[in-house]
Amino acid sequence: MASKSIHLLGSVLALLGWVGVLLSCLIPMWRMTSFVGAIIVTAETIWEGIWMNCVVQSTGQMQCDSYDSLLALSSDLIAAEVLTVGSLLIGSLGLALAFIGGKCTRFLDNKSRAVKGRVAIAAGLALIISALLCLIPVTWAAVNVVQIFYNPQISDAQRREIGPAIYIGWGASILLLVGGGMLCSTSCSKETEDNNPSVNYRVVSSSGSRSILKSENSDDASIRKADAYV
Repeated sequence: MASKSIHLLGSVLALLGWVGVLLSCLIPMWRMTSFVGAIIVTAETIWEGIWMNCVVQSTGQMQCDSYDSLLALSSDLIAAEVLTVGSLLIGSLGLALAFIGGKCTRFLDNKSRAVKGRVAIAAGLALIISALLCLIPVTWAAVNVVQIFYNPQISDAQRREIGPAIYIGWGASILLLVGGGMLCSTSCSKETEDNNPSVNYRVVSSSGSRSILKSENSDDASIRKADAYV
């Protein structure tokens, strides 16, 4: 029962992480205008994402334009496009495998428990890979923003701040890592338990004689009893 609850919790955390990766991929807020320097202009704010950039006026109007050429982007944004899409695809596969290998579902009921355990392990590994594919681009983009911000050759108007999309990507990566790790740990422990059943011996005395009973399955709710008669 405990492993079933942990499997369900890991799947929920992984689903939340996948949604976070999707939000990080879609919202155009990887880089934002940094209001620093002696002259601060707050008339407009620039948002830069991996698919488009937006200009938000002080009046509340916002205009977004997609990039004309993806090859003209910086290397961190190009990598972010490829890796985040890969993270979404592999994460979708991991969630599907987690559902199929779930202990609450009826899939693979005609197979042994070891088969469902292997499917759950594959789901956990896929989710961990998805987390790494999301963690790499958001960290790379954050490092690039920090380096440009402290570059003395860059003007104040060109400096950028780390946007909310990067923080969402970090949080999503953590959720995917935790969820995938929980799926792997519960499935591995359950498979080990099934492959190495414990053996219990009980001594039953009756009418002055003793008999030793052997139970090969400790999970069986019913315990066999026998009486020895002289």
